[in-house]
Amino acid sequence: MCSAGLEFYVIIERDEDGTYVGEVPQLPACYGQGRTLDELTVNIRQVIELCLEEEHGEPVPEFVGLQRVTL
Repeated sequence: MCSAGLEFYVIIERDEDGTYVGEVPQLPACYGQGRTLDELTVNIRQVIELCLEEEHGEPVPEFVGLQRVTL
């Protein structure tokens, strides 16, 4: 599947083992991981392609943004 021109945002965190974990908020259950940021980028691209195949042409929700809340 070719998804050229589509843009996705990835929320990146590090878990307790130091692995990078990425989540694409625009696509349900779209997560990836990698030992390095480069590995995460390769993996998350593959996961996005798989998630898009699952969507079967349904529109991708617009990403609004992130907001920091301090308590």
